[in-house]
Amino acid sequence: MHKLNQLSPSLPSDHRTDSVIPSLPDDLREFAILLDVDGTILDLAPTPREVWVPKELRGVLTQLSEHTGGATAFVSGRPISELDLIFTPLQLPAVGGHGAEMRVRAGAVPGRPRIPPLESRIKRKFAEIAEAGPGIIIEDKGYSLALHYRLAPEKEDIVLKAVAAICAGLPAASIELLPGKSMVEIKQVGFNKASGVRELMTYPPFAGRRPLFIGDDVTDETVFAMLPEINGLPIVVGRRVPGVEHCFDNPAEVRRWLGRLSGHDGAARS
Repeated sequence: MHKLNQLSPSLPSDHRTDSVIPSLPDDLREFAILLDVDGTILDLAPTPREVWVPKELRGVLTQLSEHTGGATAFVSGRPISELDLIFTPLQLPAVGGHGAEMRVRAGAVPGRPRIPPLESRIKRKFAEIAEAGPGIIIEDKGYSLALHYRLAPEKEDIVLKAVAAICAGLPAASIELLPGKSMVEIKQVGFNKASGVRELMTYPPFAGRRPLFIGDDVTDETVFAMLPEINGLPIVVGRRVPGVEHCFDNPAEVRRWLGRLSGHDGAARS
């Protein structure tokens, strides 16, 4: 069956929670630093293309990569090519496309995709939902399609009902729905961020290290749930998740902590 039980009103993007900030690790050479991007280290923007990377954050990420011997990576729903554009000139290791893509070393060419792109026919079906009116933004991620309604929050119910109706007409167990913050994403089953992280952690320089993963959204919960199996440390942003002890209130707080972690104490203040 399609995972329609997950398709409920989106997570609030402005929810505040009491932070439970982890202490700084003693030796970064024992850790792999794994970072979700949107809503975790970058502030959410009205549209996906409007995200902004503070200049200081690039310096922090560079230093973290150096201090971890290259074991600092992005774990994102965005394709790796898009991550490279956003964080240029950095080309960090990455799990992209919710686990469909992987690059295990900085600057290397990503390996072969783990799954073909989402069929154009299916993308077009869901893209038609944008005809409901202005403010519904389509984001084609190759392996998935996201419908953002941050600019038209009053259309949330229309979007979710239309998505559910389309899914009802597709083959069972073919499509997974991922609710997010003022958005819903459609992707194929068979891969996710957790499967990507599990594989990444088998390759040098990540193998043998303790993964520290920071994420904020429903798509990150598969990683939170899997991490105890590999002695990982999960940290959530902006909300509380059962079984996750540590929590940051917002991306700015994450950036400040990463700055301290990297030794770049004044970094990423904005």
